[in-house]
Amino acid sequence: MTQAYDSLAEWFEYLNDDCDYVSWSQYFIDTLHKFNAGREGLEMGCGSGAFCRALSNAGFLMTGADISIPMLQRAAQLARQEGLQIPFIQADAVRFKSPKKYDFVIAPNDCYNYIPQDKLLTAFRRALECLKKGGIFWVDVSSEYKFRTKIANNILADDRDDVTYLSFNKLYKDKVETDVTLFIHESDGKFVRKDERHVQYIHTEEEISSALDRAGFVLLAVEGHLGEEKAESDRLNLICRKI
Repeated sequence: MTQAYDSLAEWFEYLNDDCDYVSWSQYFIDTLHKFNAGREGLEMGCGSGAFCRALSNAGFLMTGADISIPMLQRAAQLARQEGLQIPFIQADAVRFKSPKKYDFVIAPNDCYNYIPQDKLLTAFRRALECLKKGGIFWVDVSSEYKFRTKIANNILADDRDDVTYLSFNKLYKDKVETDVTLFIHESDGKFVRKDERHVQYIHTEEEISSALDRAGFVLLAVEGHLGEEKAESDRLNLICRKI
């Protein structure tokens, strides 16, 4: 069994084609403008770079950072295909030290769900160090509601002609362990099996907001996915500013 995203990187955006990246990206763009976030940004946990590409196309100067080398390779490939020159760097959000300061740091789609509760404050302090004074920091995580009511102890499947995706999810007290299996259809007609494990931690709004406050941020807004009501949303967005 390989590390998270070693095999999934190539298929990640393809298998998530139902999440409406266009609307999701526009939500980030509109809200960054709303808070006068500036032009130069870092995406922490950029994955295959969908949001970096969207924000770059909207006029932002983006840098993408991720811990997964396969994800970064895929991100660079997809950016080149769109004619975009986006720097991508390997970074662990808990240890990252940036040589430069950014106007904003965003972390869409679960980056901080991969960080344990006892390291969340350290990760937020690293983000603080990456920002100019007054900079915007945006944490976007899968919500406790989503993990406990939709993901926990469930099996999810997506069966397509070229790939089959299976995930087996087991809930523990404050985390979900997910075993992912891919069956990839090769050109010779055979299927190749790939397995990897993901561990995601369940962070409550109170835990995140407390850690942000202790790190030195002022909370500006808390919203559900795309700005919806947060109570039963699959996602939780906490938008804050460096003081």
